[in-house]
This record gives sequence, C-alpha cells and structure tokens, in this order.
Amino acid sequence: MAVRQPTRDSEGGRVAHHSPGPERPGDIPVGEDRWSLVAVAGVLAFVAMLDMNIVNVALADIADGLQVSAATAQWAVLGYQLPVLALLLPVGRWLDGVRLRPVVLVATCGFGLCSAVAAAAPWMAWLIAARLAQGAFGAVLFVLMPLLAIRSVRPELRGRAMSVPATLGPLGAVAGPAVGGLLLDHLGWRSVFLVKLPFCVLALVVAWRALPRDGGPRRPDRRSAADALLVASGVAVLLLALTLASDHPSWLLLAVAAAPVLWWWLRGPGGRPVAGVLRAGGLLGAHGAVLSLAAGFAAMHYVLALHLQRDNGVSATATGLTVLAFPLGMGLAGPVGGRLADWCGARRVAVAGAALTAAGLLLLVPLDDGWSPLDVAWRLALAGVGLGLNGGPTQALVMSAAPPERTATVGSTVQLARSLGFTLGPALATAVWGLTGPQEGVRAGLALAALAAALAVPLLALSGRSRTPVPEKTTDAASAAPN
Repeated sequence: MAVRQPTRDSEGGRVAHHSPGPERPGDIPVGEDRWSLVAVAGVLAFVAMLDMNIVNVALADIADGLQVSAATAQWAVLGYQLPVLALLLPVGRWLDGVRLRPVVLVATCGFGLCSAVAAAAPWMAWLIAARLAQGAFGAVLFVLMPLLAIRSVRPELRGRAMSVPATLGPLGAVAGPAVGGLLLDHLGWRSVFLVKLPFCVLALVVAWRALPRDGGPRRPDRRSAADALLVASGVAVLLLALTLASDHPSWLLLAVAAAPVLWWWLRGPGGRPVAGVLRAGGLLGAHGAVLSLAAGFAAMHYVLALHLQRDNGVSATATGLTVLAFPLGMGLAGPVGGRLADWCGARRVAVAGAALTAAGLLLLVPLDDGWSPLDVAWRLALAGVGLGLNGGPTQALVMSAAPPERTATVGSTVQLARSLGFTLGPALATAVWGLTGPQEGVRAGLALAALAAALAVPLLALSGRSRTPVPEKTTDAASAAPN
C-alpha cells in the first residue's frame, strides 16, 4: 500500500504530501537510502571531469611519442570533449524511462575499457578513435551522476546526496592538471589514461552489488538517432568555436553557424519537449546560473594561473598550491551546503553560495604585482567555499523541480550548461584580455569572472518564482523518476 510522506519543496518552507505508485521490479524499497550508490555517482563525477583536463598536460608528450604535430595531438582532448557535450541532450532523452543498472554497468565498463585502449594506442588515429568512443560513454556518465544520486535517497535527503557529485566533479576538473603533471613526470603520457581504471573498477563493483537487478536497456529508435545527430552537430560546432577561441578570439564567429542547427532542433519533435520542461518548471534561470558560475570559475582559473606564472614569475609548484585553495574551500563546504539545503531549503543556500563566490572573485579584481600567493589564496578559498555551498543545493533545486518522467533530460541540460560554461569562460577571458591590452587584461578578465558569478545570484533567486512548484510523484528514491 502506498505510504504518504512529507517532503520539502524547492523553497524549503512549504510541505507537501505525495503518494508513490506501486513498486516495480528493480525499484529501491521505500525508505531505504543507498549511500553507496551516491558514492558511485561521486566517483563517476570525479573521473568524468578529471578526464576533461588531465590529458591537456600530456599533449606535448603525446605529439612526440606518436610523432604528430601539436595541432593533431590536440584531438586527444577534443576527441573526448566533443562527443561528451554533443551527446548530453540526446542521452538525457534516451535515459528517461530506462532502468539504471544496465546503463551504469555498461557505461562505466565502456569508459574504463576505452581508457585502456587509448593508453595502448600505437598511432594517433587509434588514440582519436578511442577518445571519441570514450566521450560517448562519458556523456552517459555525466547524465547518470545526478540521476543516480537523486534516485538513491529519500527526497528530504536530496541536498546531501546531490552535494557529493556536485562537489567531486569540479574537484576532478581542478585536480586534472596537477595529477596529470605528476604522472607525466614519473610514468609517461600513457599513465594519464590508465589512472582512471581503478576508479572505474571500484564503481563497477559497488554498482553491481547495490543496484537492483532489472531488465536490459532499450535501444534508441530511428527518430532518436536522427535527433541526436542534429543536436550533436550544432553543439559540436559551438564547442569547437569556443575551444579554438582561446587562442584566436575571432573563432567565436564560428559559433554563429551553430545557431540555425540548434534552432531547427528546438523547433522540432526532439527539442520541443526539452524546451517545454525547462519553461514549465521555471528552470531556465537556474540553468543560466549554472552556466554563469562555471564560466566565472573557468575564466578566473585561466587568468590567474597565467598571471602568476607569466607576469609575477611564480613557480609552477607555487601556482598550483595557490590555486589549490579554491578546491580546498569547495571540498570543505560541499557537504555543509548539502546539509543546509535539506534543513533550510535549497534555493536559499544556493543563492548564498553564489553570492559568496562572487564576493571572493570580486576581491581578486584589484590584483597587482605586489600580492603574495597568500593574498590570492584566501580570496580563492572564499570563492571556493561559496561554490561548494552552491553546487549541491542548485543541483537538488533543479532536479527536484523536474517532472519525474523527465529527470534524465533535465540532468543532461544542467550538465550541458555547466560544461559550456567551463568552455566559454577561458574563451571570453582571452577575448577581453586581447581587447584591453596586456596591462589591464588581468583585471578585465577577473572582473569578467566576478560579473559572471554575480549574475548567478538574481538568476537563482528569481528562478521558478512565477510557477507553481511541481509536486513530487513519489516518496522513495527509485520511484522519484522512472528507471
């Protein structure tokens, strides 16, 4: 018999009662929290984001080892990033209504195997093919992270659950260059691909034991495949423009070519349900906030690392330790943000975290050559604490507002917004730096980062205010959305 349980809404104040439907095969029993699966979501988030940045530091060695040009070696990174971003939305549509167990196992296993194949590459074409396949599996992992976390606990614990992948993911992105450099110095470029294998094996073992057994995944139909090709083309062109703009800002003009393709997709049968969910749920503002914060973080990281080493003559080690203050603050504040969200409401904590991040970045704007690494570090720590407080609550706010039958779709749109922000930040910082000149470029880039973070505050505060909160359809973790 269905049990009615109270749950908080996204404001954290009102309480609603919702009745679950009948239990289905593979559902996690009512009231049973699977924190081991939340940990799996965190591990997958760390590994997938680690792979976004760890290969960057090995490009020169890859070019030498496989005897290719630096431009060709760049495809070891682009070969992963392009399918990840291009396939996020199609994968989200596909995972709505799909059982989790087979998808988690296949995607994690495929991701790990592709890492091993990439490490064994005897020539560049082999490596690019392995990275393209790994990117496709990576897209599935990116959508699975929030989905696995939100379905593994009761609604009143979602803030704590969502803070795990929301914190470990960005930590993986920040740790990538440092871990990659260490491996490169001692074990060679192939080790940057192999380092992810133990994490994949650990996630596989836990998921195999903890996820309920259910049927196999359904295959995408022909229309879904055509839809995926269309949106993938538009997103790939957009990503390519933003990536190349880091070296030459004029490449931003290429992004215009993506507009007609994406507009056609939005007006078609594939894009209309996605746009409709975001509009009806009042989630557009929250997505804008996710993109703004990611862009601000990425722009700050790019400008600051360049300034400390090139302009201030700070060693690479000292620069790395200074920038480490940001993920340290974020890692410490992440679990706190999740608990606060469950206690006083996700929106309040998300807004406060975004404001704290903006304040920390704003304090960096007067940066000059007389600042010591410690002067920079405490400001970075403050911004990191803010982003740690913001990550889990924002993810919980968005996923809780999504209709149960569209949680995977909304999860994919959030991941796309964050990933585009990470790519957009350095491109815009480079453009601003070039426009203002070398003397004022650092301050202009940091001001851009602070402005982007500050923009997230009103976007989160106003997001969804005009809508009626979408009620929960279920009370247990597994039936909060179809498997």
